[in-house]
Amino acid sequence: MDQQPGRPIGEDPGEPEQQALFGWPDASPDPASPRAFRDSPQARRMLDVREVYAERAALDSPRGQQIMARLPGVRVTEVDSHWRIPSLHGNDGNVARWVRVKTETLVLGVKHTLATRPNGRSADWIAPGPSNGCAMACVYCYVPRRKGFANPITLFTNIEAIVAHVRRHVRAQGPKTEPNQCDPSAWVYDIGENGDCSVDALICDNTADLIAAFRGMPTAKASFATKFVNPDLLALDPRGRTRVRFSVMPAADARLLDIRTSPVATRIAAAADFLDAGYEVHFNLSPVVLRPGWQRDWAELLTHLDDVLPARVKEQAAAEIIMLTHNRSLHEVNLGWHPRAEEVLWQPAAQESKRSQNGALNVRYSREIKEQSLARLQGLLEDHAPWLRVRYAF
Repeated sequence: MDQQPGRPIGEDPGEPEQQALFGWPDASPDPASPRAFRDSPQARRMLDVREVYAERAALDSPRGQQIMARLPGVRVTEVDSHWRIPSLHGNDGNVARWVRVKTETLVLGVKHTLATRPNGRSADWIAPGPSNGCAMACVYCYVPRRKGFANPITLFTNIEAIVAHVRRHVRAQGPKTEPNQCDPSAWVYDIGENGDCSVDALICDNTADLIAAFRGMPTAKASFATKFVNPDLLALDPRGRTRVRFSVMPAADARLLDIRTSPVATRIAAAADFLDAGYEVHFNLSPVVLRPGWQRDWAELLTHLDDVLPARVKEQAAAEIIMLTHNRSLHEVNLGWHPRAEEVLWQPAAQESKRSQNGALNVRYSREIKEQSLARLQGLLEDHAPWLRVRYAF
């Protein structure tokens, strides 16, 4: 199945292309129009699939057929495993095409290991996610650390099995009897640990299926963080059973580090719409990157939140604070496509190695610097957005 080469994307290989998604004159579609956002020119600028790598079982599944029906004529390469694609993950030449690969390549696989892990930090549980990887290119993202030289979206097509597993797990927990930092009354399941559910929804109904499933679970709620405003999610009727966590950071950091994401101001402006559509809306202050002027810029961001968010958003909002975590192998990859970002991310004098919860050896700010910085940021919250309760800081 071959497709004629399309128009060139036009970016300079190795240069980030965040600016291509900034300043959309029509970022929100006309509400009177029935056209889905995922069919819009804006969505195609995010994801213009030209090549699919797929496991045979994924192609044969109903979800795989749904996805391929939206991609007529696209070239398909069958693979034995979505994890082992030498021409993609093992090809160091892909580093210079980091963003192009994310734009043009899609991987379809079957998630064979369905396991729900305890968390207790952001969520009570980490559910088996419907995807791995992303079309956005946030420079600090931890997901590529296991993939090598390319990190496009991998969608798992056995969504029915994922939903059934989560339903069984929720039933086994029974009602939540003691409140905790995750939620006072519901078991919270993170459904987007390794991807962005808002971007996944541009391609298929995996996100919609999970939101619909949690709609009928009175003892649980779904949760996912996002940096992409997808208006199609407003029509999914979550009925309070899905928490959207909009990740925000100062604009200066976002322009450098949050490549291909929705502008931070756009994410903040979407909060009321998502709340009115039935979502619980929280914020991730993430990641906090320490560099000259960081306190001033975070104060400005928090003041903006206070100025523009309506009272109904503030009354139910809570925040997570997540300090930057980095990784040497990711640092080396980033040097190949966006070295300027590493000038602020890679700070050996202020960082130390630490074994993460998942066993990976990563780099974080030293304990003393981290504690001082968290205290300062919490002080800025008290001064500029005292209504924003901190649910979790890490």
